[in-house]
Amino acid sequence: MNVNNTEIERKFLVDRLPEDLDKCECRSIRQGYISTDPTIRLRQCDDEYILTVKGAAHNNGLDRTEFELSLTEAQFLKLWEKTETGAIVKKRYLVPLENGLTAELDIYEEKLAGFMNVEVEFSSLKQAVLFDAPNWFGAEVTEDRRYSNASLVKYGIPVKK
Repeated sequence: MNVNNTEIERKFLVDRLPEDLDKCECRSIRQGYISTDPTIRLRQCDDEYILTVKGAAHNNGLDRTEFELSLTEAQFLKLWEKTETGAIVKKRYLVPLENGLTAELDIYEEKLAGFMNVEVEFSSLKQAVLFDAPNWFGAEVTEDRRYSNASLVKYGIPVKK
């Protein structure tokens, strides 16, 4: 898989867990960063291994270009030696929403234990702007770079303003 696309998403904190979370698909994720500026990320998602390069954010943080490249486990492990950050470990739950959307609910483990956030990806900027968040979503943090995974791994959980 070589994918070069524009990612359009909004990110929120989590006020409470959604109902029936135990019925949602769950993935185990470990990720680290070869570089946080520019963003070059390694991610293991279950038994998939991916190298991602992300471009600068646009439209108030709503969209950015990204390039993804599938790796073998051996390639991943060799590149993992080059990471400049510790690992982020989390469970990602895929929660179905209205209009065919999916909430990606991340529940962090290890040094970020207790922290949760949720992202929703969209097919257009218009869809992103018109999105009405479910009542279990908390404050929106799309524009707050302190809540990016690259920042979380370097600086920990932000103190709320």
